[in-house]
Amino acid sequence: MEPINEIAARVKELREVCDYSQEQLASELGLDPAAYAGYEENGDFPISVLYEIANKFNVDFNEIITGEPSRIDTYQVVRRGKGKSISRFPGYRFKDLAFRYADKIMQPLLVTLEPTDEPAKLVTHAGQEFNLVLKGSIAVVFEDQEIILNEGDSIYFNPTYPHGQRCVGDTKARFLTMIAE
Repeated sequence: MEPINEIAARVKELREVCDYSQEQLASELGLDPAAYAGYEENGDFPISVLYEIANKFNVDFNEIITGEPSRIDTYQVVRRGKGKSISRFPGYRFKDLAFRYADKIMQPLLVTLEPTDEPAKLVTHAGQEFNLVLKGSIAVVFEDQEIILNEGDSIYFNPTYPHGQRCVGDTKARFLTMIAE
């Protein structure tokens, strides 16, 4: 990921371009003004605050984090009969999916995966899941199938399928996951 001071610089520039003071933005986000000032000063923003800022100013979340807009290539896993199919299509950016599930959104979670040769641990849960890769490459595994996602790629699926993620590469991978139940 970009150094945190570069993320802070992008947030500060966005805030100033939109003609907001630190105090105004903190108030509208429901944050303590001193805590918000600290985030801007040291760059250590919680992911949930960056997510709220992206939504407030209607900008691409990935652009705040990495400095570049996310690609719009999204994989979708759908059930057809007893099987499943995976299609790639011009689809959701992170913030678009958030708006779609506005009344069901949970806080986005930043996940860091170490490189490994171990298989992904498979889990299931209710809802819809969205993953956006910020750094490196991950394999999203569905039983005997896997999809390799690189930086800027995303996937949207029904997590009642047994699924898991693992890093595929020589460096750590980071991705955001969001689950709407």
